[in-house]
Amino acid sequence: MAATLLSALLVEILIPVAALIGMVFALIQWFLVSRVSVGGGQASINNGYDQSLLDDEEGYDDAEAVALCAEIQNAISEGAESFLITEYQYLGIFMAVFSVFIFLFLGSVGGFSTKWVSCKANPSELCAPPLANALFSTVAFILGALTSTLSGYLGMKIATYANARTTLEARKGVGEAFIVAFRAGSVMGFLLAANGLIVLFIAIVLFKLYYGNDWTGLYESIAGYGLGGSSVALFGRVGGGIYTKAADVGADLVGKVERNIPEDDPRNPAVIADNVGDNVGDIAGMGADLFGSFAESSCAALVVSSISSFGADRDFVAMSFPLLISSAGIVVCLITTIFATDLFVIKSVKEIEPSLKRQLVISTVLMTLAIAAVCYLALPSTFTINVVGHQPKVVKNWKLFFCVGSGLWAGLIIGYTTEYFTSNAYQPVRDVADSCRTGAATNVIFGLALGYKSVIIPVLAIAVAIFLSFSLAAMYGIAVAALGMLSTLATGLAIDAYGPISDNAGGIAEMAGMPHKVRERTDALDAAGNTTAAIGKGFAIGSAALVSLALFGAFVSRAGIAVVDVIQPKEFVGLIVGAMLPYWFSAMTMKSVGKAALAMVEEVRRQFNTIPGLMEGTVKPDYKRCVKISTDASLREMIPPGALVMLTPLIVGTLFGSSTLAGLLAGALVSGVQIAISASNTGGAWDNAKKYIEVCASDHARSLGPKGSDAHKAAVIGDTVGDPLKDTSGPSLNILIKLMAVESLVFAPFFAAHGGIFFKWLNI
Repeated sequence: MAATLLSALLVEILIPVAALIGMVFALIQWFLVSRVSVGGGQASINNGYDQSLLDDEEGYDDAEAVALCAEIQNAISEGAESFLITEYQYLGIFMAVFSVFIFLFLGSVGGFSTKWVSCKANPSELCAPPLANALFSTVAFILGALTSTLSGYLGMKIATYANARTTLEARKGVGEAFIVAFRAGSVMGFLLAANGLIVLFIAIVLFKLYYGNDWTGLYESIAGYGLGGSSVALFGRVGGGIYTKAADVGADLVGKVERNIPEDDPRNPAVIADNVGDNVGDIAGMGADLFGSFAESSCAALVVSSISSFGADRDFVAMSFPLLISSAGIVVCLITTIFATDLFVIKSVKEIEPSLKRQLVISTVLMTLAIAAVCYLALPSTFTINVVGHQPKVVKNWKLFFCVGSGLWAGLIIGYTTEYFTSNAYQPVRDVADSCRTGAATNVIFGLALGYKSVIIPVLAIAVAIFLSFSLAAMYGIAVAALGMLSTLATGLAIDAYGPISDNAGGIAEMAGMPHKVRERTDALDAAGNTTAAIGKGFAIGSAALVSLALFGAFVSRAGIAVVDVIQPKEFVGLIVGAMLPYWFSAMTMKSVGKAALAMVEEVRRQFNTIPGLMEGTVKPDYKRCVKISTDASLREMIPPGALVMLTPLIVGTLFGSSTLAGLLAGALVSGVQIAISASNTGGAWDNAKKYIEVCASDHARSLGPKGSDAHKAAVIGDTVGDPLKDTSGPSLNILIKLMAVESLVFAPFFAAHGGIFFKWLNI
């Protein structure tokens, strides 16, 4: 095999340097956000301006509004932090118990032996004992879980730090507010990408000190890093999703429909819980989710390449190709961010959404060039990829350029398709809004039809990427295609986090009694944020499909399965049961949101009916009671769906064996992707159809509005139905298909050695 142009020493320098650049850039963005003061004093009230920024509304007191902004920000921050700390306490118990499971299951493969054994690939060499693999897999699991936890927590902190600052900057103009929200999103994006990369790199370097030349054992144990990341992401997504949607549904149904008061009205008892939910669900949950995707795609690529010529030749540079792609992505995203914050200044509302979409295009084009450079410098001209049950595949380095590029551009196609089906600038959402003329039922029918139709192009894009990647480089090609889709992770997260921050900013503006101009600007930011959030979910689901397929390939390789034949009874049974699991999981999460929302609706109604002066605004509602309802319900209800996902691979693999488990993973992947895309886009379309009617920006919209009209009430009902679809069930499904795949990969040696107890007992 030909040598690479980069040296191992240079790679060991470049990867941590790229991560440090990302961290430093994140800190710079945080510093720039922090220059907007939310404290007391006249200077902070006007943020350096000599005169009041907005004094055109009678009775408006700027100083009082600024003080209220700070008070509301503190309430949201305290609520979010309290929930996450409580949730992480639960997760700490889970991590401890599951760590023991990993150690015992994998240690039992070799009878807890500490003796080095002959390697399968080369019997003349010695490989690490099973007990060591069990121990290092457990350590990697804990590292992944802690990094995922940190990613979610840091995201929540910066979002709650920036929300009120975005509101205050909106007094100057929409451009200033946009920059604060986007910079804050960038802090989260770059910290998460850099933290995930540096922790994984350090783990590989430290594990290598023990494993020496046993690279297969080294990278198989690293797979625990992805398992830890996705485990935390699952509970973060489900728990945060239940929290935010219980509050959102309660606030909307009683506040908007029954009491006819505006969204985020301070008289609504659920308004603080609703804004807290944006941070624990859409920020912390999404951060942990995309970190999990990054960790799993990297681990899948590393496991597959460790049994290729990269591993056999101990080529550290080529083995580090996935990490170099992520490193290049950080630099590309840094350049892309400068375009948004410094080169193209937002001057009007109409420029917000194009600016965000421009980020996607610029990052994709620049990343394509970066991929070409990395493929040329970090890969030998020719190498081989081992394929279980088949002859090794000879691959040239230029083929990996097309593999990574196919994932990258498929992500862009999914993003634009998602935007078309969820933005009220296009006809599909306007058709949904128009259907509200005849009531909620037709709105629901049109919204479901839109969601089903929106699946077509993303699935075709994923299919083309899979076919091209597998044809060129087998399962390794699919693994790096997933990395390609996630290579611009920092930009994707910045765009995604921008949405909830803007949403919170609008809520704070409403609760603080800001002038109408400010609320118009924050509403415009929020409307663009709804679309970008949908695009972010599309990226997460698309990358999950590629990641889970790559993990599936790594599992098949590690379990020694030559062929997955779906016409065989064991595999077909697994296939059909696996296809059912996303429906079961969705039913559990939807019902959990419904139960929590029921309690929230009853509490909001109780307060409106029993607290004198609440509707008149002379007394404050009991916000803490609603926060407690969401917290208790989400922590209680996140356990059953989480247990379903975590226990299913263990039970199926142990009782029915690796072949049945392979069928199960394939079935869950195929059905889970379709349901996730449909659910997310249906909910996003209903949300923006409602906003289309509320804003009344066109003659058509004005014929449906204004707020409080029958069409608007029908749109609100559609939005509340879509809330758990787009923010709980849909986003959680992509974690389901990834998590079951990476868990199967980690436990593959146990299933290969001891699995299939039931079939063995039946002598089948």
